[in-house]
Amino acid sequence: MGIQVIKKTPLLSVIKNSPKTFQLTLLSSLLSSTLFSTAAVSAPNVEEDKMQDKAGKQSVSYPTDPNIDDVITVIGRNINTPLNIAANVNVIDSTDIALSGATTLTDVLRGQSGIQITDSNSGPVFSMRGFSGSQASNNTLILMDGRRLNNIDIAAPSVDAIPLNLVERVEILSGSAGVLYGDQAVGGVINIITRSPEDTGGQVQLLGGTHDTVEGRANVSVNINDDWSVYLAGSQNNSDNYRKHNSNNTGSILGRLQYQTAVDDFFVETSYYDNEQDLPGSLSAEQYQTDPRQAGSVIGWQHEMTNASRSGYRHQLNDIWALSADATYTDSLINSSYTFSTGPSVLQTERSLLELQPKVTASFPTDAGVINLISGVDYHLGDAKYTASYMNRTDDQNMISAYSQVTVPLTSSLSLVTGGRYAYVEDELTDMTAFPEGADLDNDATAFELGLNYRPTNAHRLYVRVETNYRFAKVDEQAYTSPGVYGLKPQTGESYEAGWDWVGVKQTLRVNVYRLDLENEILYDSSAESPSGGYYGANINADPNRRYGASLDWDWQVLSAWQVGLDYNYIDAEFTHGENKGKALPWVAKHTARAFTSVDVTDDLQAFVEAVYHGRQYLQGDFANAGPKLDGYTLTNIALNYTLNDWLGSIRVDNVFNQKYASSGIYQYGADTYYTGSERQLTMSIGYSF
Repeated sequence: MGIQVIKKTPLLSVIKNSPKTFQLTLLSSLLSSTLFSTAAVSAPNVEEDKMQDKAGKQSVSYPTDPNIDDVITVIGRNINTPLNIAANVNVIDSTDIALSGATTLTDVLRGQSGIQITDSNSGPVFSMRGFSGSQASNNTLILMDGRRLNNIDIAAPSVDAIPLNLVERVEILSGSAGVLYGDQAVGGVINIITRSPEDTGGQVQLLGGTHDTVEGRANVSVNINDDWSVYLAGSQNNSDNYRKHNSNNTGSILGRLQYQTAVDDFFVETSYYDNEQDLPGSLSAEQYQTDPRQAGSVIGWQHEMTNASRSGYRHQLNDIWALSADATYTDSLINSSYTFSTGPSVLQTERSLLELQPKVTASFPTDAGVINLISGVDYHLGDAKYTASYMNRTDDQNMISAYSQVTVPLTSSLSLVTGGRYAYVEDELTDMTAFPEGADLDNDATAFELGLNYRPTNAHRLYVRVETNYRFAKVDEQAYTSPGVYGLKPQTGESYEAGWDWVGVKQTLRVNVYRLDLENEILYDSSAESPSGGYYGANINADPNRRYGASLDWDWQVLSAWQVGLDYNYIDAEFTHGENKGKALPWVAKHTARAFTSVDVTDDLQAFVEAVYHGRQYLQGDFANAGPKLDGYTLTNIALNYTLNDWLGSIRVDNVFNQKYASSGIYQYGADTYYTGSERQLTMSIGYSF
């Protein structure tokens, strides 16, 4: 079955027919750009080292202590340094990844920056700032080089499809980021930066481990001349995995061609991802206690094939202004099947998404420092089609938004960050159960930001930030609501946070406190009346809730060959209205922590040990806190890395003490179900760089 053709809506027509607020937002962005352009004519010239990030984003090297700031891409929108932005940002670079001996991105991210992971044995879902596993992928934005990986439906992005040999670093922005990134950037943003073809060379890596796991990875980059370069990467993974009937056959390939000069940067890339996986299903409480490795009574199979093509261009107009635009098209075909007692049930899902993202950036000096401006438009045209014996559903979802953010230095040590975004979304859907005659659903939302960033010294930073955020219902959420509910309202929220960063000679410390209030949170309620009256539950707008939280991240280079670190996160999340007022939000652990140590035993041998703690929590869907909490658990991982010239060998053992834990659990009124996390696992790898 072919991919359904997306109905094209002309951009100017959308703007013309959109609400006045949207037109005013666009006008405001254009006026601010014109105003700054006029000011730039008479501004003095400042020598700044401006380079081009591989994703087409501007990079600026700031004149600060070289021991303090590293140039980073702030989640694919603009370039800055961790201590020069009013947000809590954590950067995991390639050295950190290599020292940990991690074999997947899940290994890298577990326990970092308060990330909680849910896995129903079909792939990880990452939650930030207190969202249950079923809602995590809708409220945490995942990017690769600034490109959205989140799907237009509730299916979680396939993060583990990105092999680690492709990753240069991972940037984690904790907290609301609705102005810069719009829809779904509620709990935080994770941006995965891939390697760029800067030098001719490459890597080859082979991995093997328990559960008959075998993986091969390779990448190569070639500089054609001073301006043109090409990069190719591929991987193949086969494993039986921890549970029975849970094997996978996963492959991916990526190619990128890049042109880069002092004023122009152009790239075009294409990738393909293919994952065929057996689904073991959920376990009853008795099955989980008896044998957590066994398959459930309902087993399945899934085959996902995703193509993605992307191109971007950036032009530096002068020392101050730059114009850029990205275009991305992805399409996926997912065939899945579950075997029930009544027989097999087959579902085919087709989805596609076209994204256009033009923007303008500017950086120009004043006596107090550099003013940074970014303004742009995000345009998304999505299409999804679901075909099964029990379902026939289509949804065209078109979304357009305009945003602008400016950072203004008030003094040499104090800066103001402010901005806004307006978004408009239109769903045209047909569902044989909920909307057999079809439905047109329109919604809009806004996000605003105000922050102060204070640097009394190069080593210290204090910041406060207030930001609103929003999330629109996904295509499959809109089509499965209770009778009488004609579309879900946009989820909206307000975020308040403050933090302190300190970077010393041998130690770094980050402290952050926050509050997040949500209204009309979109979630699945198993007790709600279903649209068909058959299968239980429906998607709803929940009662208001709030989250209080605090985080601490500390690293200490004790000796030149010895490093230790600690990451602790606290979340108090509960409903503030409705019948569950005062009840804790389910599947949110109040306490999580991570501690690690890394020791260079010799010049060639390095050892790494980490412990990741996940606290007690109620099962997903237990809004009334009627059931008991699941016990907390600690996962201990160790790794040994040996380097010999261009060779690198690694041995990593995950869950050393064979801790038994549930990676996902669902409350179902006495018939609770569980998915089990992997127990002890050994992985050995050998790699060669050339």
